[in-house]
Amino acid sequence: MLKTLRRAEYAELIALFFLQGAASAMWLVPLSALLDAYNLQSIKVWAFAANALAAFISPLLVGGMADRSGSPVPVLRWMSVATAVAAAIAGFAMKSHWNPGLVLALIQIYALCAAPAFSLISSIVLSRVVSAQSEFGPVRAMGTLGWIAGCLVISAFHADGSVWATYITAITCLLVCVCASFLPPVKTPAFGSGHLSWHERLGLDALTLLKNRDHRVVFIIVAAFNIPISGFYPYGPPALRDLGFTHLSAWMSLGQTTEVLSMFVLGGLLLRWRLKWIFACGLSFGVLRFVISALPYKAALVTGISMHGASFALVYITAQLYVDQRVEVSWRTRAQALLNLMYNGVGNLIGYIVCGWWFASCTIPLGTHWPAFWLGLSGGMAVVLVYFLTAYQGQKARN
Repeated sequence: MLKTLRRAEYAELIALFFLQGAASAMWLVPLSALLDAYNLQSIKVWAFAANALAAFISPLLVGGMADRSGSPVPVLRWMSVATAVAAAIAGFAMKSHWNPGLVLALIQIYALCAAPAFSLISSIVLSRVVSAQSEFGPVRAMGTLGWIAGCLVISAFHADGSVWATYITAITCLLVCVCASFLPPVKTPAFGSGHLSWHERLGLDALTLLKNRDHRVVFIIVAAFNIPISGFYPYGPPALRDLGFTHLSAWMSLGQTTEVLSMFVLGGLLLRWRLKWIFACGLSFGVLRFVISALPYKAALVTGISMHGASFALVYITAQLYVDQRVEVSWRTRAQALLNLMYNGVGNLIGYIVCGWWFASCTIPLGTHWPAFWLGLSGGMAVVLVYFLTAYQGQKARN
């Protein structure tokens, strides 16, 4: 694997994902406690919704900038600096008790700056490795390990309810910029020097990718896949608690552990299976995990949680590789951004609304009817699986 790149550059690609994963966790995980500590509960819902809103706007816009500038590397550097500044100012605003509306605006600015990071880094890594099928999964796994490390760092500094969480986030974002500074520019075809319409400047021309049947199916199933998945993190912990579990965050992290393992296995699968069957396997895991979670046993729910990582990797990471293989190189950064928009924007927004409604429907005076809740999510995932199997055509040749 290391023979495909100079060792130092390969380490830089790993570090990019690791540091970005850590920065994301350092901001998002302690955000709820941080808002509570500074009496900003009134904006909590909107603070978290800022991420979904940013996913609709920023990735496509920045992805278009990266494609047209000829390389996503300098764009990542500047966006990392902007993210660091926004995080630090938002933390200072909370500590100084600025108006809640202004604090929320700063949180939204942070989200807009941070949203394109993973799609930009994915584009850089995919353009640098020789065999994306065998190498991208292990490199991408470093983002998940970074997330876990970011959580540990925040706890180690006792920053869960302190603005130091935002300052540590800012420092980590600057490290992303430093790491990206050592990478050579990623060469992409020139876009042209003609006048750009607002449609093109905003990156909305990426929507033309949906005219291709298989592209459209993949982008749709990525968004639809995240709708039932959106019920996992908000409602997994109370389900564990109702079964008598403690240390809920630790049990929930089992999903991230299997996610890392699955990304290492994914490389081998991609060399042997068609993309269609890897997608189908990931969606089938999604159906099965919720069915197992519906069983009234502790081991069943733990098993369902553990299957989360495998399902995510086989669908979303495979979708990123699909974009790298099937989309023209001059469109790839925008295509990765569109994928981000569909998953984190469309999927999250619809998912939180639908899963919230379904949870309320399954709540009875004596508590939540968990089997019905999980089976409902399983049914939703099954619909996505059936749609994919009937709509996706794929290439007859082996991938």
